[in-house]
Amino acid sequence: MHGKSRNAIRTSPSRYIFLACNTLFFTLMVLLCFYPMWYVFIQSLSESAMAVKAVVLPVHFTFNNYVKLMQMPEIFHAFLISVLRTVLGTLGTVLCCMFAGYLFTKERIPFRKLIYRLLVVTMYVSGGLIPTYLVIKEYGLINNFLVYIVPSLIGAYNVILIKTFIEQLPRELEESARIDGASTGTVFFRIIVPLSMPIAATIAIYASNSQWNSFIDNQLYTSANGNLTTLQLLLYNYLNQSERLIAQLEKEGATSSMMEQMLTPRGIKMTVTMISVIPIMCVYPFMQRFLVKGIMIGAVKG
Repeated sequence: MHGKSRNAIRTSPSRYIFLACNTLFFTLMVLLCFYPMWYVFIQSLSESAMAVKAVVLPVHFTFNNYVKLMQMPEIFHAFLISVLRTVLGTLGTVLCCMFAGYLFTKERIPFRKLIYRLLVVTMYVSGGLIPTYLVIKEYGLINNFLVYIVPSLIGAYNVILIKTFIEQLPRELEESARIDGASTGTVFFRIIVPLSMPIAATIAIYASNSQWNSFIDNQLYTSANGNLTTLQLLLYNYLNQSERLIAQLEKEGATSSMMEQMLTPRGIKMTVTMISVIPIMCVYPFMQRFLVKGIMIGAVKG
């Protein structure tokens, strides 16, 4: 009887309707999330003059948009600066936040609770744009590559996640290492860091995404040094000065055949957007499993 009832549920018309509606709903949700990126992608692969007509597939498929942008020498330098700041900034943020989170788990640290509460306050209160600029200027970071790295080394939210994660690790591991004569550095790098890889990967995702997409700091603090221009600021400039870029390409000697495939403002927007987004999209799928695990474990306690 039990088997028959289960079979009846499976073949129930109402169940078929529910499954069909459920499948349709989530399929539409996936398409709604995926289509904007697909729309940008197919327009970047369409002939610039015909890109506006590309809705489902590229119109007059071509790599001309990418080729033209790659011919601009500043693209590769800006891409290199973005990669360097992302790699170095992410490594520095993960290391500093992990060590700060580890220290906040030690009750014998003087003024530990006070310092921790002051750190948490920074999540809700900011010094403001002008005071921040003056502080960075006093530290000599204006037009300096380190302005991309140093201000982001410590983040309150990251430290909280790491502190909470470390507090859930077995204390016996550290105590046994101390008995064997291990120093704080040895305990941190040989015990805490290996066991904290899930939360470290989570922080790495946050930090790398923030570093890669940031351009405001480039615009505010390194505007006088063109060698420190990032890909994202270049994207911002392209989106706002696309007409000037087209005139520049024409001035550099475009032939009549090239003029037929000349970049348009829309083509520039779509192509540079894809160039900027693809690297972070390639990294995220490999780190996603750590992201879910790290947040769930690190957010159990406050």
